[in-house]
Amino acid sequence: MTPETKARQQIDQKLEQAGWVIQDMKQLNLGAAVGVAVREYPTDTGPADYVLFVNRNAAGVIEAKKDSAGENLTVTESQTERYANATLKWRTDNTPLRFLFEATGQIIRFTDGVDPIPRSREIFHFFKPETLATWLGQPETLRRRLAEQMPPLPERNLRDCQISAVTGLENSLALNKPRALVHMATGAGKTFTAITSVYRLLKFGGAKRILFLVDTRNLGKQAHQEFMAYTPPDDGRKFTELYNVQRLASPNIDPHSQVCISTIQRMYSILSGEPIDESAEDVSLNEVQQTTKQEKFVRYNAAVPVETFDFIIIDECHRSIYNLWKQVLDYFDASLIGLTATPDKRTFGFFNENIVAEYSYEDSVADGVNVGYDVYEIVTEITEKGAELKAKEWVDHRDRATRKKRWAETEDDTAYTGKELDKSVVNVSQIRQVIQAMKTAVETQIFPARKETPKTLIFAKTDSHADDIINMVREVYGQGNAFCKKVTYRAEEDADSILSSFRNDYNPRIAVTVDMIATGTDVKPLEVLLFMRDVRSKGYYEQMKGRGVRSLDGESLKRVSNSADGAKTRFVLIDAVGVEKSLKTESRPLEKKPGIAMKDLLQGVAMGSRDDDTVLSLANRLLRLAKQLDDKAQARIEQASGGMTVGELGKGLIAALDPDAIVQTALATAKEKGITRSEDSLLPEEIAAARAERVAAACAPFDKPELRDEIESCRREREQIIDHINLDQVTFAGFSEQAETQAKAVIKNFTDYIAAHKDEIAALGFFYQQPYQRRALTFEMLEELHEHLSKPPLMLTTERLWSAYARVQTSAVKGADKKRQLTDLVSLLRFALGMDSELKPFADEVDKRFQTWIFRHNAQRGTAFTPEQTEWLRLMKDHIASSCSISRDDFDYAELADKGGLQKAWGLFGKELDNLMNEMNGELVA
Repeated sequence: MTPETKARQQIDQKLEQAGWVIQDMKQLNLGAAVGVAVREYPTDTGPADYVLFVNRNAAGVIEAKKDSAGENLTVTESQTERYANATLKWRTDNTPLRFLFEATGQIIRFTDGVDPIPRSREIFHFFKPETLATWLGQPETLRRRLAEQMPPLPERNLRDCQISAVTGLENSLALNKPRALVHMATGAGKTFTAITSVYRLLKFGGAKRILFLVDTRNLGKQAHQEFMAYTPPDDGRKFTELYNVQRLASPNIDPHSQVCISTIQRMYSILSGEPIDESAEDVSLNEVQQTTKQEKFVRYNAAVPVETFDFIIIDECHRSIYNLWKQVLDYFDASLIGLTATPDKRTFGFFNENIVAEYSYEDSVADGVNVGYDVYEIVTEITEKGAELKAKEWVDHRDRATRKKRWAETEDDTAYTGKELDKSVVNVSQIRQVIQAMKTAVETQIFPARKETPKTLIFAKTDSHADDIINMVREVYGQGNAFCKKVTYRAEEDADSILSSFRNDYNPRIAVTVDMIATGTDVKPLEVLLFMRDVRSKGYYEQMKGRGVRSLDGESLKRVSNSADGAKTRFVLIDAVGVEKSLKTESRPLEKKPGIAMKDLLQGVAMGSRDDDTVLSLANRLLRLAKQLDDKAQARIEQASGGMTVGELGKGLIAALDPDAIVQTALATAKEKGITRSEDSLLPEEIAAARAERVAAACAPFDKPELRDEIESCRREREQIIDHINLDQVTFAGFSEQAETQAKAVIKNFTDYIAAHKDEIAALGFFYQQPYQRRALTFEMLEELHEHLSKPPLMLTTERLWSAYARVQTSAVKGADKKRQLTDLVSLLRFALGMDSELKPFADEVDKRFQTWIFRHNAQRGTAFTPEQTEWLRLMKDHIASSCSISRDDFDYAELADKGGLQKAWGLFGKELDNLMNEMNGELVA
């Protein structure tokens, strides 16, 4: 067989798979099907390899080449064009054929001749004839509509960054760029922006169907909720009332759906033909290890042809465009649109460096979309140096799975490092010291004015570690079960309901997670993140930090944290493991590791990996495990598997790959079908089918998540040593150098602003005047100044300024634990201008001056103020402390009106009242 003939056979096969009927000229019957591909059709420039007829009309041409011509396939385009423009024998219409294909047995390139600027592109497979019929019936192509018919974007209710992203994307699509990257900071509204684009592509671009690709079911659920909540700017109905949105939970795509939301794992399963266990969709691709040998190639699926989607939007695209997953993106003839807050170099490379919108975290903080953060470090002796348990010490030994303890002596000296904490050894004192240090820091330094614990998220290493942390948090804080909860996929309680309560209700105040809310889940009231696990991936770490960056208005924050004094202005990252300083890799550390963890082998098999390496590796691990486990563990696995022991599971995998057994299965299958075969005459696809059948049967038990969990639970070290002998101590707790640098920058911004605007803003001019004129300071002046300071890009609230000074000039700052008032701005200004050597709350300064003033008055008067008069003067003083001044009108306010108001005060002081108010305004504020 010549290379040309072999390529033609493969081209024929692909055409037939797509629904084309292939005919030679002698068999010509254009009524045989919607699509007929005629070989060697005569034209005035020679016979065309294939002419494609759709509903009896010539519509396209295929120029076929041998496989080795693939590297120069674009050179063939001129040949294809020649046939497309040639006169076809017996055809009366001489308009050029629209659809141009160049193909080898391996590669297909396609050009639509009526695109604005026709450009060829590689496609995975031929289109169905019905698709070409649809395109022929449309007045313009999709690419022409994108280039010429997209109306201006209504900008109402859109942020600048969202406007930039949508217009940038549409400009890119108008230029027919196949890939585009939208880089937007967490919290900037990536999904809302994407839905805005989806709506416009469907309504104005005439897109047939769009795939919204995620990597966990949780993110898919969130995306679906956002689609349901979206109301377009030019229609009062919800998106889901206008367009059919399908969240894919089976292999079947609704033919009427216009938006399909799917995990990449499920789409991969559909295209590779391997079933998927639903639990595989719960694990982020950040957490799944792969090898290049897990080769499970996608293949053409006539039910989901390559033209199914016009656009694919890839959420968190930095996680799902690599390795085996990339095949899903290569399969569809669709423009790819990536969404991410944390791209790395490979992300930029994959999207051809076509960054249509770039909105960084720093930009988002400057615009007030997100909040900045401080880093607070907790270092303990054992975290840093580890410890040693001597032989013959009596300590608890705890079973990892059941958490049952036994009291026993250690057999040998056991030294452990900080990295081994919460794996083989649990040091309860270390967990206690970290939690206690966090509690103290939050209550005295970070959020000293709060009455309740700010919403806090703790990142733990494992589920067992999370349980230890939860128990310690409840103990240290003296709180009950509702106060602190675990939010992971494996939690017994419904994770979604706990997450909803954490987001919207008073309790839980503290959540502990291993995996579920590390990425892509909004909890806007979060103000503290505690890292008790290290992270090596730079991108994953940024995603985890992103849980705290969301801004939140004061009213919404007060709903869950009632003592908050306004909008969320920052969050604090508490680093208890050196995560800020540890070396981070640009790429995910799950690309090419020589050794794959047992849980990842199990997960890979559950997700359909059937390559020899994966199956044999798992088999060998299971056989090793069978020798290590006690009877109790063996029995648990046997029960979870439905009656198979660990050893039998491993042997079953090895037996499934036995070449002789595969051949016998193939022969038996052929015999059942009535086909006579010998070992020598078996076709490669028959042997492959037999292998797939045997391996699928051997792997079937691992579809059950409870079996995978039980094996992994038993595999891990049977017991943890509970070290209660080595007591830990905090060696450092304080803000990091980065936080101090940020605090100095805040102070500099403040002092620079004062100097630059002293002539424009009344309250600033007031402080540059002579003391006598300072009496003119009013609450309205302070409000005006605070409004200027607190707006982006400065974001200089009294709380933030006070914290910055407390960090940089600790000994000179008082009252950091008190709730800030607007009038504290007076103290901040006086301190910044060098008028006071100490920064203390304005109310404290007013108290001090009041004592001096009233003492002097009593000494000068013939009779001292009466107790009732003194009480009223204190009320007036308190009003000045919160409002900067007092006048007759202020006696209508509640605290003064309740005591009798202006009438009562006039009765006590008579005509002297106005003089007293003027004196107090001058002396207590100046």
